[in-house]
Amino acid sequence: MNVPPLDPGLYREVVRRALAEDLGWGDTTSALVVPEGMRATGTFVARAELVLAGLDVAFEAFRQLDPAVVVEAYRHDGDRCRPGGPIAAVTGLAAPMLTAERTALNFLRHLSGVASVTRWCVEAGGGTLRVADTRKTLPLLRALQKHAVRVGGGISTRQSLDEGIVIKANHARVGGGLAASVARARAAKPDEAIHAEAATIEEAAEAVEAGAAVIVFTGASPSELQQVLTRCAGRARVIVSGQVPFERLTAFASAGADVVSIGSITDSAPAADIIFELRPE
Repeated sequence: MNVPPLDPGLYREVVRRALAEDLGWGDTTSALVVPEGMRATGTFVARAELVLAGLDVAFEAFRQLDPAVVVEAYRHDGDRCRPGGPIAAVTGLAAPMLTAERTALNFLRHLSGVASVTRWCVEAGGGTLRVADTRKTLPLLRALQKHAVRVGGGISTRQSLDEGIVIKANHARVGGGLAASVARARAAKPDEAIHAEAATIEEAAEAVEAGAAVIVFTGASPSELQQVLTRCAGRARVIVSGQVPFERLTAFASAGADVVSIGSITDSAPAADIIFELRPE
């Protein structure tokens, strides 16, 4: 996928904090076992099929402990990697490489897992369904996880709460109901597209009548989605959200959905199976 690389400013401090968390007072084992000045080359290797994401973040972990480290990428973010295939090599001092390897792998495995699940969802949708992320991201990792979603072929929704108006069920409960909440937001921001979460056909119709421009439909039935699309035709866009089972993505696409937002691609993605093999020079 042709996705611009992440700005290092978005992950440099996160990597620094992750290294500090792992290091504690020092890498006792490496200090005792590794001869001073020994150099080595480490290779990232895929042990299962995956979509790569986060390679620059992994490299950053090594660079922070050994600025002279040399990296070589055989694969790049967005590439599909096969089992047994080398991903990248890192050459430098062995001790700091050992200290950084777990942090580097944690980032690379997690972000590649996000990209892999996203790609699977995109393919399950038959190519007509756009897969969007949500704000269900791990604290402090949102920019990285959303990058991984884009690398996997998905699209990103709002980065933070100040990007757009999205009225969810809890907003409606404390705001006097869905219609009242939509109307209040529309009156205050008449030029902005109001998104409203609706769990039923009736709620969707209510939100559209109140002026919502986008219905975020959380119902789990493709047949209900078809009715919502009919009600909203020409009046509001419809995005499918909620607990959408992966195996039903094709059914939702067939029902007419063109965008589905899935929180589990970021908050529940299994780590990709990647190892780091270190050998002395």
